[in-house]
Amino acid sequence: MNPESRRHVTGNRARAAPRRRIGLLGGTFDPIHAGHLALGHAAREALRLDELRFVPTGQSWQKTGSGVDAAVRLEMVRLAVGATPGFAVDDREVRRAGPSYTIDTLIELRAELGPEPALVLVLGSDQLRNLATWHRYRELLQYAHIAATRRGAHPLNDLEPRVEALLAGHGREALPDAPSGAIVWFTMAPVPVSATALRARLARGERPAELLPAAVLDYIERHRLYRAGAASP
Repeated sequence: MNPESRRHVTGNRARAAPRRRIGLLGGTFDPIHAGHLALGHAAREALRLDELRFVPTGQSWQKTGSGVDAAVRLEMVRLAVGATPGFAVDDREVRRAGPSYTIDTLIELRAELGPEPALVLVLGSDQLRNLATWHRYRELLQYAHIAATRRGAHPLNDLEPRVEALLAGHGREALPDAPSGAIVWFTMAPVPVSATALRARLARGERPAELLPAAVLDYIERHRLYRAGAASP
């Protein structure tokens, strides 16, 4: 085979290789619970993700008065994820100084991973509804796709006009073979858990084993997290 033919075959093989899909699930995870893990599993299956990274927020610019320190929340996420196949933990927002902006995380990841992998930002429907309040939200789709949950086959109603405009321009039935730029939906079974209610139960000394991974619950109890007047370790 001459060199020109070899280059042609090599190029075809490269284009035929499946594009790697990396999902990103961010949040304060205060604490990480069964709903977060169910969302991760549903996204990985529905979107055919090669990997789903949990990205704990360091300093949230939208929420104040986090129950525990960022380093403690990060440790709970690591305990929850453990060795689950296809799951990983990304600690960059905890290590980063200042407020945690998703656009900064996407820019960093794109610089590290290059232009080819598909980055998929996984959101709950409530986060999509509030997307126009995010820092530099219009730039997110330059670096990643957005995949949002919804109930059944029904889209959200009465979205903010700027979010509606994004959906009109970028909404797709399924993720395209591209590194970024689309908004898609996926469904998951509802998991009735509220982080606020969960913290209230922990503050009362309850043991909601049905809502927390065993390793996380043991960690919370060992360090007496979320108890009234208790300090973070």
